[in-house]
Amino acid sequence: MEYGALLVQLDRWSADARARHPGVIPCRHGCTACCHGPFDISAADAALLRQGLQALEPDVRAGVRDRARGLLTAMQQAAPEWGAPWHIGDIGEDRFDELVESLADEPCPLLGTDGGCLVYAHRPAVCRMMGLGMRTSEGDIDNACPIQHQFPEYAALPPERFDLAAFERQEERLIAQAGGAETTIAAVAGEEK
Repeated sequence: MEYGALLVQLDRWSADARARHPGVIPCRHGCTACCHGPFDISAADAALLRQGLQALEPDVRAGVRDRARGLLTAMQQAAPEWGAPWHIGDIGEDRFDELVESLADEPCPLLGTDGGCLVYAHRPAVCRMMGLGMRTSEGDIDNACPIQHQFPEYAALPPERFDLAAFERQEERLIAQAGGAETTIAAVAGEEK
């Protein structure tokens, strides 16, 4: 998938930061600090995520679907006006941000019992960006780790350079090809298949 190849740029960006700051960036398998709460993903992320879900063993996929449906139920209780097909635009960014805050402690349906992502190679762009500040031509973006304060040397790292404008130009084309609507991991993982 072309989008998966584009996401490799984010993986390289993160790996390069780790190489420049050995032992400073605490992100690792089993750390789940940023794996909670609903968040928006693009249509291209959703398509990639569907591939990862299809690769799971049927019983694992069923467990993910059950957890996703539980999170969707919680989302609908928090925002009764919202429902399938779970497009973020249907409730607007401000209302979605309120929902995210209210469900910030809910684990991602794809979080395995060992603290790892069950579809790591197919995870969305937002998951690949978390934890490191990003320096772009438009300014700095704070992608702070929720437990960053526990790691002073990590918290003090300067933002890492990334050509976000070039990435987003390619991403926008691929998102449009995939259908354009933003949704959530729970909406994709909870789909009937």
